[in-house]
Amino acid sequence: MTTSQGLRDALADRLRASGDLEDPAWMRAAQGVPREVFVADGFMRPLPGTHPTLYEAVKPADADWLEGVYEDVTLITQLDGHISALDVEAPTASDPTSSSTLPSLVLRMWQQLGVTSGQRVLEIGTGTGYSTALGCHRLGDANITSVEVDPDNAERAAAALKSLGYAPKLLVGDGLDARLIDGSYDALIATCAVRYIPYGWLDQITVGGTVLVTLGGWMGAYGLAKLTVTGRGCATGRFLPGTTQFMIARPHGRPPRPPLVLLSGPGKGSPFSPALLDDWTARWVAQLAVPNAERLGGGVHQVLSDVGTGSLAYSNDRVDDDGKPLVTQRGPIPLWDRVSEALLQWQEAGTPHQSGFGITITPESQTVWLGDEEGPSWRLPV
Repeated sequence: MTTSQGLRDALADRLRASGDLEDPAWMRAAQGVPREVFVADGFMRPLPGTHPTLYEAVKPADADWLEGVYEDVTLITQLDGHISALDVEAPTASDPTSSSTLPSLVLRMWQQLGVTSGQRVLEIGTGTGYSTALGCHRLGDANITSVEVDPDNAERAAAALKSLGYAPKLLVGDGLDARLIDGSYDALIATCAVRYIPYGWLDQITVGGTVLVTLGGWMGAYGLAKLTVTGRGCATGRFLPGTTQFMIARPHGRPPRPPLVLLSGPGKGSPFSPALLDDWTARWVAQLAVPNAERLGGGVHQVLSDVGTGSLAYSNDRVDDDGKPLVTQRGPIPLWDRVSEALLQWQEAGTPHQSGFGITITPESQTVWLGDEEGPSWRLPV
């Protein structure tokens, strides 16, 4: 019979072989923290080929539950803000709102944070508590403070951590609200995405300290940034290699909008195929250009909708006389023109990954730039 320890050791070996787990101290944490304790009610996994996506529950009584826990995948633990695996008896179509992130990403981020014994870390997003437990194992309980916005998740995480003997400082509330947090930390790690860096976070970190956070947005694009705090309200850094994706922090989520109505109208020839937005980094660049826009569709059928102004840009199979894809724009903001300008600058630079970009934060603005601070730049929607 396969044991939890055997599965932990096997997972750690796989992550070491893949290059995701290099530090021996974090290797010991991966081997020492039982992930199943943090998904004791089970988890939900998507059913392939369903649209909209249907999720089925995998519960501790199921034969493949423990093996599933130690797959290097994200385990969905909550749907629609309140549905757990205990509530799911048949496949259901709902939106994931909490999860246990895939171990390779969690451990890679802890290593990228670069903290060592004795340093204090503020974690934004306790979630199930698995990442928190890894931090406690490596750095010690007294050096970990973790914040969770969802009271039910926070209660379950606290119980799981206590059952394993871990006693970090746990806070319940909006981790984006600095009034909740009172301390001086060497580093901050966020397990949710944000549209911009809350200035309150920077106030919690000592000068020279580190912030590791995923910047995301309403177009579903993400980049992992590592910043050094340089002063009050100031930080600078670069985006890291790889692909990192987290659920966006609830206060930064898209507000409700009315149903879209795509009225017909004349199109404008696009310098590139709208399908370019399916590319990981291209969509992120487009999001920088129109940060208040939501993206729907895919391939040549793209729709951009600005939440605040109602501006729209949409494409289909139409082309102009020169064979260029036609894109219709409506509203006060020419969304596609702004996207086109940003993507052309990115293409001229050789289409670099997010790691070709950096970020500078001052008390007045937060700016993402391409190449260096003198290159093309875009302001985040602070």
